[in-house]
Amino acid sequence: MTNQKIEKTKSDIAKTKAKIAEYQGKLRDLERQKIDLENLEIIALYRREKFNEDEFAALLNSQRETDEIKEALDNET
Repeated sequence: MTNQKIEKTKSDIAKTKAKIAEYQGKLRDLERQKIDLENLEIIALYRREKFNEDEFAALLNSQRETDEIKEALDNET
């Protein structure tokens, strides 16, 4: 009786590990898709606003600084 429970538990562990691996793969794909979509949005902004390289770099630096400030404030609370 106990041996059957052990085998069932081992089987459940294997199934759970397989599901976790599957979900990790899906998560990686979704994160990659998100990055691709963000990159496309950035390119569209660059083209729409007709930034030169210096203006665009300044915009990105400004956004990065804003994100760092927000993150610091979030970490304080």
